[in-house]
Amino acid sequence: MSDSANVVVVGGGVAGLSAATFTARAGLETLVLDAGSSILCRNAHLENYPGFPAGVNARLLLDMVADGADRAGADRREARVTRIERTADGFAVETAAGDRHSTTYVIAATKNATDYLPDDVETLDRGKTFVECDERGRTAVDDLYAAGRLARKPHQAIVSAGHGTEVAVTLLEDADRPFYHDWVAPEGYFTDRGRELPPGCEEIDDDERRRREDDSLEAMRERFAERHPAAQPTHPSLDG
Repeated sequence: MSDSANVVVVGGGVAGLSAATFTARAGLETLVLDAGSSILCRNAHLENYPGFPAGVNARLLLDMVADGADRAGADRREARVTRIERTADGFAVETAAGDRHSTTYVIAATKNATDYLPDDVETLDRGKTFVECDERGRTAVDDLYAAGRLARKPHQAIVSAGHGTEVAVTLLEDADRPFYHDWVAPEGYFTDRGRELPPGCEEIDDDERRRREDDSLEAMRERFAERHPAAQPTHPSLDG
């Protein structure tokens, strides 16, 4: 299969999914390719993640972050990326299944895997392999970014989620797109002051606000009604 997207995100952990949520919501066609091995799933009970004062099942959190990416319009597929190469128009991303995806931007958000990246992406070996990049995820290759653990960010889920978001916003800035607020504001918040709605913003009335709040509450009730069905994974070295 061969297709195209504005952004391809490699890795479906919290860094990759957070990045995809923001690029998709900003209007960029975003494809997430995930081999299904997020290290977050090994966590027995995720604590210190804002919004969950008693902690949360890590696999449930990952599912919920994925739901957010879906709602934003990202396309998620299970696939292992084996190669990324430069093309005249951006990049070609190849998978183990033989699929080829063309894209303008790539966000690499795998844990430590770097063998699929172009040869001119600089890496660093500190017992684990990381990608050399600036604080906002820019690598030595234009339009190719690194997010989360791969970018040497600390080993906390909230840090990876935040950095994935920052990388997405950096990509939008580098693409010379308008400043992106990502606000849902009360009716008249901007327009009653004679201002146009900023990019990424919308105004909603009280009826729509209540509808969205009801939808949010129902989604949370559904997610937290029962224990997460997935078994607790162990470290790969302990398997078997």
